[in-house]
Amino acid sequence: MMYRRELPDWKSEYLDPELETMTREQIEALQVERLKDTVKRCMNNPFYKARLQEAGVSPENIRSVDDIRRIPFTTKQDLRDTYPFGLASVPLTECVRLHSSSGTTGNPTVILHTQKDLDEWANQVARNLWMVGLRPDDIFQNSSGYGMFTGGLGFQYGAERLGMLTVPAAAGNSLRQIKFMKDFGTTAVHAVPSYVTRLYEVMQEQGVDPRKDTKLKVLAIGAEPHSEEQRQRIEQMLGVKAYNSFGMSEMCGPGVGFECKEQNGLHFWEDYYIVEIVDPETLEPVPDGEIGELVLTSIRREAMPLLRYRTRDLTRVLGRTCPCGRNHVRLDRMKGRSDDMMVLRGVNIFPIQIEKILMQFKELANNYLITLTTDENNDNMTVEVELEELFTDDYQRLESLKKNVTRALKDEILLTPHVKLVPKGTLPVSEGKAVRVIDKRTVYK
Repeated sequence: MMYRRELPDWKSEYLDPELETMTREQIEALQVERLKDTVKRCMNNPFYKARLQEAGVSPENIRSVDDIRRIPFTTKQDLRDTYPFGLASVPLTECVRLHSSSGTTGNPTVILHTQKDLDEWANQVARNLWMVGLRPDDIFQNSSGYGMFTGGLGFQYGAERLGMLTVPAAAGNSLRQIKFMKDFGTTAVHAVPSYVTRLYEVMQEQGVDPRKDTKLKVLAIGAEPHSEEQRQRIEQMLGVKAYNSFGMSEMCGPGVGFECKEQNGLHFWEDYYIVEIVDPETLEPVPDGEIGELVLTSIRREAMPLLRYRTRDLTRVLGRTCPCGRNHVRLDRMKGRSDDMMVLRGVNIFPIQIEKILMQFKELANNYLITLTTDENNDNMTVEVELEELFTDDYQRLESLKKNVTRALKDEILLTPHVKLVPKGTLPVSEGKAVRVIDKRTVYK
């Protein structure tokens, strides 16, 4: 039977006030206790037992959160090297589900769950949804993929835990998505940002006004990096509040971090995770406010806790208190990934930097594509972006816009890209995570 507490009064701002409003001292004391338990659990695993013993780490010598720095990092390669079940800390007979990545670049990463892991995961997602004002009388439509991808089932169980009527629409079929929204009175939707844009385009084609013809009020968006400018566009298009969501299958899936109504950063639930931000090169901690790589330790999982997992996501600490009353650390939206970084002529560039600039031009639509090529031994970048409206016959206007976009991009990335303005609908559209970069460069040996 699923572990769950009774829902609080609907007017309560908190699903679990005792945990959500802990002081920083209480949070850190709980983390030390749970880190000790997690290290003890990891000693059941041969991989972790050897690493911890080599580092001289045992549950008994963990006295503060800072002691976590004595523990070696875990990487995605470690999961691949121990595929499929080499990082399990319980027997397979105690596990009830697994999720895995696609494995397109080698062995997939496999994550195991006990029933309690699934119950706690549902509670995390429910906490996020309650935090942004959703209640049991809301109708939640999930346009995320189900199956091995955690986004579908994670939000499904979290919405059910909260008591909402759920619509497991899954990914794709935009006409059906819109019909469901209208017919069922959907008030909240979970989707990746690029697909929200596609849904709005289909609404326009079908003459559907989301403000008048639907009851939408909340969007949960995540699974791909997106800029603040794109979020604001989504809110303006649909007339909703769009809250940023962060999750990853290695930690459980969605539910790890979420924005509150203040929309001033992602609250990472520190009763479930220990959060570190480190320099991707030196692996040393960086000061609050400085961008670094997010490292997470799961301290509430049974089947497969991970110690100091390098997420490769780049972010920074914004604060450790919030006007909403929650003192769980607030992180900035993900700025990109350390392994997604493009290096062009010695300059480090992230796709999110380019999107940020493109979204500042009202003449441009949301769909864009970055192509990297090698021409006469020089690496070059082409940025194709769709026009919001068709005015290709106005040559002067097009050239002026192209010039302004190019200049703005150069100021941001310190290189001059080749900008192509193309008619709306020209670039490929994905109903999953958007493909933003194609690297066709020649590698010279």
